[in-house]
Amino acid sequence: MFRIRIRPRTAVAATAAALAALSLSACGGSSSDARSPGQAVAEGATARPGDNGTGTGNDSGTDSAPSAGKNSALAKSSGAGKAPGKGSGSSDACTGDNVTAVITKVPRPINHLLLTITNKGSRACNAYFAPALRFDGDQSATQVNQDSKPQAVATLAPGRSAYAGVLLSGAAGGDHGRTARKLTVYFAPRSGSGSTGAPVTLSLPTGTYKDDNASVTYWQDSAADALQF
Repeated sequence: MFRIRIRPRTAVAATAAALAALSLSACGGSSSDARSPGQAVAEGATARPGDNGTGTGNDSGTDSAPSAGKNSALAKSSGAGKAPGKGSGSSDACTGDNVTAVITKVPRPINHLLLTITNKGSRACNAYFAPALRFDGDQSATQVNQDSKPQAVATLAPGRSAYAGVLLSGAAGGDHGRTARKLTVYFAPRSGSGSTGAPVTLSLPTGTYKDDNASVTYWQDSAADALQF
């Protein structure tokens, strides 16, 4: 019977090789997906804005422009700026921001004033519907003469004017007559609901007398058209 004798140096070498193999196997297993709790927390804390719900919410909620819903007025005015038959944004509603206004007493017809607005801006504006007029501290606006409705909206190129005739009193007279001193002019948006832009306050001609029969026409392209009602 033969016996295999291993020399001490060879045995040591074999043992070292076996330990090295075990060490390599252990290293291969730990290098896959195993991470210490400390490593996982550190990497999660370095997430960039926008990579998660919090980052996206902060960016969209804080830095974005206000929606049209918050700024409903900058939106109606924008809608009113669309001239019929033209592209979006081609013109704006005429308001105290882009026109000058003058009120004058006319010799004919009697009991009439002429309200004139002139575009002082660099782009066209539309004089929608009729001006809403308030004499002094009146609680309600002056009634509008519906018979004066024109076939088309008065569009004012820069430097051009539109006109509205103001009837102060009917032929038979009316109730609650008084002398008025100030006139505030409000401008309609394209929708015709409410007012838009800045109003204009004017000093009336001395001795302006009005009663409950006072009325105003729609905006017209000429003074003659405005004063025929």
